[in-house]
Amino acid sequence: MISREIQLTAQIAGTPALGHFTVAETEVDGEVLVRTDQIGLAATYLELMRADCIIPVPAWQPGQRVGAAAIGTVVRSDSPGLQAGDLVQSMTGWSEYSAGPAGSYLKLDRGLFADPGHHLGQGPTAYHGMAEVAAVGEGDVVFVSGAAGGVGSLAGQIARCLGAARVIGSAGSPEKVDYLVNELGYDAAFDYHDGSTADRLRELAPEGISVFFDVVGGEQYQGALQAARPGARFALCGSLSSQLGDAAERFPQPDRAAAEARGVELLPFSCHHTPDQLAAWREHFSGWLAEGRFVYPQTVVEGGIEDVPQAFLSLLRGSYRGNVSVRLP
Repeated sequence: MISREIQLTAQIAGTPALGHFTVAETEVDGEVLVRTDQIGLAATYLELMRADCIIPVPAWQPGQRVGAAAIGTVVRSDSPGLQAGDLVQSMTGWSEYSAGPAGSYLKLDRGLFADPGHHLGQGPTAYHGMAEVAAVGEGDVVFVSGAAGGVGSLAGQIARCLGAARVIGSAGSPEKVDYLVNELGYDAAFDYHDGSTADRLRELAPEGISVFFDVVGGEQYQGALQAARPGARFALCGSLSSQLGDAAERFPQPDRAAAEARGVELLPFSCHHTPDQLAAWREHFSGWLAEGRFVYPQTVVEGGIEDVPQAFLSLLRGSYRGNVSVRLP
């Protein structure tokens, strides 16, 4: 079968643009044939498109299909484990159809979530970082940077469900600040353009923060360090503030000496998840949704496969809120 997919025309140096992507036709065939229904997008993909990628997995090469998480419907199957009509998740990327061995597809429960797109969220990262790395519990005062994004919009709600006494978030516009407080249940939020992070945290958490979930780095990391209580735990997830620099700039090393001087524990963690971590997230997420304690923040872009690169670039510019996906016709 002929399918259209998005390939990389050249590895990215500096700012990504539409010219880095092309629509190509390719033949797909295998034990299982799947029509792609929805494609997940994440800022992390940008690193995998770079020639100097420093994530310890193979970077995407020119002429190769890009993207990762997708959900789709089985069209044809020669495997007893999957049948036509089954909902499946895979890492097949930005394509209209995919095919391969049955073991490369995870069968999903259509009844678990009201919207199948919930399976594409960045919850496993948010849950692992907040519940297992930072070990948030009763009484914690939590600060989440980049709180309106795919990971942050879930991390703050997870902290609340785990018993945090106060949850504070940062975002890049007044509209996103309102969104955090009025829709996602943050106790307080601020626009990081309005003064220093340290000053805003001293105002919103005068007793100091005990947990920092960081996806931004840079000035917000430094501000959190100044506002941290002794013994605070910093779960370091990403550094979006420097994602367009060279390799050293994109992943700056945190100031460990300053952290040690303040008694702060730095806890960097990986976003590669085990089956147990995925299962833990799904169990808690479905339960919290059923109890009405959780809002799933998402932006669904309707469009064809040719629209996926533009949606990805818009995500990198901060145009969307929550977890972002493209739903194909």
